[in-house]
Amino acid sequence: WDALARRSPGFTHFHLYEWRAVMERVFGHVCIYRGAWDDAGTLAGVLPLIRVKSRLFGHFLVSMPFLNYGGPLGTDDAIVALVAHASGIARDSHAKLLELRSRIPLPIALPVSHRKITVLLDLPNSEPALMKQLDAKLRSQVRRPQKEGVTMKFGADQVAPFFEVFAQHMRDLGTPTQSRLLFETIAAIFPDDAWFGCAWYQGKPVACGCAFHWGEELEMTWASSLNAHKRIAPNMLLYYRFMERAIESGITTFNFGRTSPNSGTHRFKSQWGARDEQLWWYDESA
Repeated sequence: WDALARRSPGFTHFHLYEWRAVMERVFGHVCIYRGAWDDAGTLAGVLPLIRVKSRLFGHFLVSMPFLNYGGPLGTDDAIVALVAHASGIARDSHAKLLELRSRIPLPIALPVSHRKITVLLDLPNSEPALMKQLDAKLRSQVRRPQKEGVTMKFGADQVAPFFEVFAQHMRDLGTPTQSRLLFETIAAIFPDDAWFGCAWYQGKPVACGCAFHWGEELEMTWASSLNAHKRIAPNMLLYYRFMERAIESGITTFNFGRTSPNSGTHRFKSQWGARDEQLWWYDESA
């Protein structure tokens, strides 16, 4: 599964087979992982599909829920066959929606939505070059928290402080938060690929991030910062340190994650000199 996924256009970390264990252990979701084989008996395509049911929102089939990417990978024929099979599963199980969160256009006839984009920054080969390519205002914003005494820590021991900041930020927004178990499970299953980092100020975590590394890319999937410390902008140092660590690891692309076009979040991400990439989310409603 993973070998086929890794060599396919549109591959992301969230196509890896071990995400099945995350969905099952944390959420108890039914995982419908399907493969397609060619006439020679060779695996030619894969589709991770998750059944999501809730009393509030109903019944969905999504690849992949809670994450920015998913959808089928492989040859055109395999993708067409997998999507037809998924449509049949959705129809037979009376799912309200089938959603395939692809990074690239697919050779299928389902309606496509471009309501989301992702924002990418091409990284230079050194930290001094990274600082140099930022404009004066951004450089000042990155240096401000350092002058105030904000420091960064990375590692599995940052999962608990990450969740402390993340949960408080979600509560402040009035948005339901994911469980701590999700991030503990991610850290356990992906100890090398999942990066947890926190910005610390006066002995307390004040900003946090969880990023995933695949190929030459790092995606900041979750990031939060406490409003009480907005004045010293710890989130700016947080993002910069993640970029710095990515450069040290030979990563060439920093992915800010999905956003809605022209939103405040989009403007925050674009200010780093990043470029937009259109997402291809295919939806089929019952």
